[in-house]
Amino acid sequence: MQSQLEESSLLHLSPTHKRIFYGWVIVAAIVASSSIVMGANSSFGVFFKSLEEAYGLTRASTSAILSVRMVFNAVAAFVAGWAIDRYGPRKIVSMMGFFIGLSLVLTGLTTESWQIFITYGLLMSAGSGAIFVVVTSTVLHWFNRKRGLALGIAGAGGGIGTAAISPLSAFLIGSLQWRKSIILLGGFSCLVVLPAAQLLKKDPYEMGTMPDGEFPDDHEAGGETTETAQHRLSLRQLFLMKNFWAIFFIWFVMAFSSFFIMTHIVPHALDIGFSPVESASILSVIGVAMIGGRLGSGILSDRVSTKGIAIVSSLVQFAAILSLVWARELWMLYLFGIVHGLTFGSFGTAISVLIGRIFNLGDIGKTLGVLEVGIFTGGAIGPFLGGLLFDANGSYSLAFVIMGAAVLLRIFIVTLIKPSKMDGP
Repeated sequence: MQSQLEESSLLHLSPTHKRIFYGWVIVAAIVASSSIVMGANSSFGVFFKSLEEAYGLTRASTSAILSVRMVFNAVAAFVAGWAIDRYGPRKIVSMMGFFIGLSLVLTGLTTESWQIFITYGLLMSAGSGAIFVVVTSTVLHWFNRKRGLALGIAGAGGGIGTAAISPLSAFLIGSLQWRKSIILLGGFSCLVVLPAAQLLKKDPYEMGTMPDGEFPDDHEAGGETTETAQHRLSLRQLFLMKNFWAIFFIWFVMAFSSFFIMTHIVPHALDIGFSPVESASILSVIGVAMIGGRLGSGILSDRVSTKGIAIVSSLVQFAAILSLVWARELWMLYLFGIVHGLTFGSFGTAISVLIGRIFNLGDIGKTLGVLEVGIFTGGAIGPFLGGLLFDANGSYSLAFVIMGAAVLLRIFIVTLIKPSKMDGP
């Protein structure tokens, strides 16, 4: 232990060490891995019609594949939240990379529709269900003063993946058909996620430093700060916190509308006459805009009210979703994609910063794992309901109105969040 402290002291005094904090390496590894995980996850919308046509499914039954994934995502997130507090992110992300690749490869080899619910549903959930837990809990451990910025950059990985993989998938489908395309995507996912995972570490104490790269003058390397060591809560205590339930239902409502959009915007564009590449490019626009939203919100969250950011972004997102009822030109869909991506990214980052301010970091993985149940419950219901409404009405107009109303409900719930760190027992 003494030698470790001496070594970390020398690193602290080194000019290079002052310039390079390993937390930014962590952020880079998270961006690389999450871009693939989220890109592969969002590719469902691109493969949607291929699956529908290949197996003769209805719009609702095809949407149910994602709903099955969301149910198992909740289980994966809960288990990973418990595991990441104990074993760190490297092992968790390595397992995610393996299951992402396995899911996509086996989906390309399916011969019956029921098999897709296992390969593209259950196995994909094992590969992608814990991504928010991993990203948020790891960054919260490594950063304090620059937490908003770090969360914004790390969260941008999802936008990068969506922007890059969606049009790539559409291009591959047009060139190689969907089966070969999804198999290639699976192999590529493993090649990126598994190496990136090896760079991840649980917290800065493994490197002999504290959050933001400060030297642990008053703490032993590898120990816990007072903030992370105290106030550990049982699940029962967590469930008695008002802030917990406020954020739980915020995530539920957010996922209800946003997963619907990410699942059905490509089929909707195809339905009204746009080509597969044009339709998939809407997801790319959303992904690029999401990067800006996350970065902008991350920077602002370190300076202004995060609740204010969440409320304003929700109001703008409501108007954008409602505009889809009348949008029939490609430029209108692109404009929607820009606004939706900016507001979705900014809202998600603002709430993530709020979570870091409200809950104790010592068991943040467990907390996030339980909160993720809200996301995946909403994510299971929203796309499926949208599919049912399309099958019943032949269009998504009513679904767009309902999803817009859900965004308005989100604003009310945000106002219920209290600023206190511990509003429960």
